[in-house]
Amino acid sequence: MGRVALVTGGTRGIGAAISLALKAAGHRVAVTYAGNDEAAARFRAESGIAVYKWSVADYEACAAGAKRVEAELGPIEILVNNAGITRDAPFHRMTREQWDEVIRTNLDGLFNMTHPIWPGMRERKFGRIVNISSINGQKGQFGQVNYSASKAGDLGFTKALAQEGAKFGITVNAVCPGYIETDMVRAVDPKIVAEKIVPQIPVGRLGTAEEIARCVLFLVSEEAGFITGSTISANGGMYMI
Repeated sequence: MGRVALVTGGTRGIGAAISLALKAAGHRVAVTYAGNDEAAARFRAESGIAVYKWSVADYEACAAGAKRVEAELGPIEILVNNAGITRDAPFHRMTREQWDEVIRTNLDGLFNMTHPIWPGMRERKFGRIVNISSINGQKGQFGQVNYSASKAGDLGFTKALAQEGAKFGITVNAVCPGYIETDMVRAVDPKIVAEKIVPQIPVGRLGTAEEIARCVLFLVSEEAGFITGSTISANGGMYMI
């Protein structure tokens, strides 16, 4: 049975793969993006998926955006909080602005996007929320104190909200990708990827965005109703908990 699904940061990389997988599964999908108009237009043209522009760091924009999506597509029953940014720097050089930008998008964004949608899910006694965290929220990473803190916060958010949603038929889970072959990783020096990153991954390769999408597809399915407050670590064995 197709449901209305909203994917934040859904026009590129992991978000795009998730959006396409949800559409292929029969869901009515809407995606958000914050700034890259060209990529968003290309994604809309190629996929036929509804695209909306707002920043998840802005609560009022999220509330208004969710209302618009529901008016045009129907009640949002699946929410994938995927939007995220990096502003990397060693802590002694990190600025307050770099800290705030990452926390506002990667952590506050979960509150801003979920909070307006939550009452409807409670009333309908159904909801599927998946938060895209990161391996670096689990183990930490040099030069990413802001990013690691935000992504670790996503996991706390997931576990606490799962307890509140359980009796209302709402599941809240997280996926922690490892190093995935996306634009973000492609921007890293190929020599560093080949010599420093891939050797740390037991399966011997980067992951694909489609592999993360398959994790999400399972968690939002009817069959995953007994799974909540959980984290899927999709990292090729690089970090095991």
